[in-house]
Amino acid sequence: MRKIESNIIINAVKNLCAKANYNLPDDVLKSVNTSIPQERGVSRDILEQIADNAAVAKKEKVSLCQDTGTANFFVKLGKDVYIENGDIYDAINKGVALGYADSYLRKSIVSDPIERKNTMDNTPSNIYIDIVSGDKIEITFLPKGGGSENASALKMLTPSAGWEGVKEFVLSVIKDKGRDACPPLIVGVGIGGDFASVGFLSKKTLLRKIGSVNKNTFYAKKEQELLSEINKLNIGPMGMGGNPTALAVFIATNPTHIASLPVAVSIQCHSCRKKKISI
Repeated sequence: MRKIESNIIINAVKNLCAKANYNLPDDVLKSVNTSIPQERGVSRDILEQIADNAAVAKKEKVSLCQDTGTANFFVKLGKDVYIENGDIYDAINKGVALGYADSYLRKSIVSDPIERKNTMDNTPSNIYIDIVSGDKIEITFLPKGGGSENASALKMLTPSAGWEGVKEFVLSVIKDKGRDACPPLIVGVGIGGDFASVGFLSKKTLLRKIGSVNKNTFYAKKEQELLSEINKLNIGPMGMGGNPTALAVFIATNPTHIASLPVAVSIQCHSCRKKKISI
């Protein structure tokens, strides 16, 4: 059994909050830069500004976007780990509170959805834990902005809808809300499971790297099909027209009930901030 002091986790999460919000991941920046020569006019100007903004944020250690989001954590917790002087949930939330304060990141969480009183430290976080073998803790941080989250959607289809129904729903979400989510987008699609799990499934796909290929050949082709159809919509960067409405589409599936076909679309803006650490 490996013992890990909770303060180690707190400090690691504190630093993770800053680094994720200051640095656009290499895969996202590469995809943006690849798109620039293919565009003209306003579309090209916006993509260049996105790349310039990433460079300034990294150099000056300031947030890529004023909306530093809901703090989402995907944790792989080794079964041979014992956390001293606290627990994983408490340690992560303390790290977030310190990280958002010390790094001057906007606090966006309210304690009640109707009363709307700000918690003033961006907690509580959304923390998803998988128990795995080993004696390490892997923590992946995904700050998710409100604009892209508001553009996400879920629908319970019937099995007869099939792939065409799934595709129609995904495209309808992008048509209706894609402009509001600061494109070019990263689109996560969850299919299967149930009402409670399909949204999580779609959000978790956003952790994949742009350029990665789905292990399932069928869904690898469907990802490219959706990406092609989305980029034909001419929504373009920041909704001003152009080809790269989306940089990537990621699909994940789960087994489901014979009477159900749940589908969730988790939209992420071009500022797809994510970072992983291992303790």
